Amino acid sequence: MTAVIGAVRTERYDAIVVGGGQAGLAVGRELAARDLDFVILDAMPRVGDAWRARWDSLRLFTPAAYSGLPGMPFPAPPAHLPDKDEVADYLARYAERFELPVRSGTRVNALTWDGARHVAHASTHAGDLRFEAESVVVATGPFQRPRLPDVATRLAPDVHQLHSSAYRSPFDLPDGPALVVGAGNSGAQIALELARVRRVWLAGRETGRLPRRVLGRDVYDWIWPVLARASVDTPLGRRLRTRARRGDPLVGIPARQLADAGIARVGRVTDARDGRPVCDGVPLDARVVVWCTGFAPDYAWIRQPVLDADGWPRHRRGIAVGVPGLHFLGLRFQHTMTSALLGGVGADAAFVADAVARRCEAVVPA
Repeated sequence: MTAVIGAVRTERYDAIVVGGGQAGLAVGRELAARDLDFVILDAMPRVGDAWRARWDSLRLFTPAAYSGLPGMPFPAPPAHLPDKDEVADYLARYAERFELPVRSGTRVNALTWDGARHVAHASTHAGDLRFEAESVVVATGPFQRPRLPDVATRLAPDVHQLHSSAYRSPFDLPDGPALVVGAGNSGAQIALELARVRRVWLAGRETGRLPRRVLGRDVYDWIWPVLARASVDTPLGRRLRTRARRGDPLVGIPARQLADAGIARVGRVTDARDGRPVCDGVPLDARVVVWCTGFAPDYAWIRQPVLDADGWPRHRRGIAVGVPGLHFLGLRFQHTMTSALLGGVGADAAFVADAVARRCEAVVPA
């Protein structure tokens, strides 16, 4: 239903999905299967643009066999490691195949409660819009606000700094030695690329390693069944979650590969001296610093009492605690270690869609 309240057009649905990435599309398919009236709101101009904006050489560390959403396997050989443009195109085709109602270029600036329904206050190039629904699924994912350490503010102005979310290729950076901070999968991939054209240090603690192949098969053929089933409700799942907080293991990049590329492994960046980053007590004459230091939550636009002291949503498998009708999807370890991955978000999407459907059945229309 569409109406005009004041000067703002209002649209009313059973459910609103905020975010048109992998989580939003997965839950959209599930909502459609339950015959619910819903809309998917996404700030990007096109489906998949969040992936298109990543660095040029990015590849998934999960193979295609474990990178598909429900109902549509990833269109590549099982062992293929998809690049970021392949992922973007796959998501666009997924939205088209299931005719999902994605409203691109629609940014949700606030989510409120008007006493009867959830209200998403959004902006587009054509003006402001208001969306109302009994239920909302926040599917904006775990990659929101780039996290930078305090030491970044103490580096000299002539040190070119950028977060991995802003990195594209070595040729977009000034000349000179580079320090990559963060030795996880993103940091190692970027360091290897930079090492082809310049001196590189890779800083950060070891987070563990997984070989690409074990007994002739991709490592994920062995570990995916465990990761996808060990939920936070099990002792193993809780141990995996605790371990994951120290960082994901480096997949398929052995220490020897980094050394052969000429990359110098150093410890954590602990300080700055004379405007230069200090690792292991030694200042490094880095002219470029790429911060592969992860992301912080950014849910300040949710004007409802659902966030904890650290800014993360309080939820039980995506169902908000204390706020009826509010749901989350695609969070890191939402239910299992695969919850935030392409191949793992589907199970949580079905669970959340069931909760949305139950609420729609229970709420009497006003």
